[in-house]
Amino acid sequence: MITIEKAINALGNYKYIIRGDCNTEEDFNTKIEWIANVDEQGNQTIGSKPSDLTWDKVNTKWQELKTAYTNNAYARKRATEYPSIQDFMEAYTEKEIGGDSTKWDAYKTAYNKVRTDNPKG
Repeated sequence: MITIEKAINALGNYKYIIRGDCNTEEDFNTKIEWIANVDEQGNQTIGSKPSDLTWDKVNTKWQELKTAYTNNAYARKRATEYPSIQDFMEAYTEKEIGGDSTKWDAYKTAYNKVRTDNPKG
């Protein structure tokens, strides 16, 4: 899930606390406390919102991140479905050292099935 926190963090090194869900401009203006300072004991001093950080800027970045996440759904699905690295190493080693390509052929078939089942967006 792409949250507003990810958008804020992508825009810079801001320190803040979000109190509750933050999905709108009103939430952005009322539910975020901006940390101005942290002392040696870890006590935080609340300050004002950084002047360079606007709702439009954060929301634009947030929408960009959500779009990129959606557009890469195929890659996340592929990553969980590909045969394991251990399967690859065993199949490749048996093919290269032992001359038996049975596992290698099965590995290639499984690998290509994942790509076919999950085409690039």
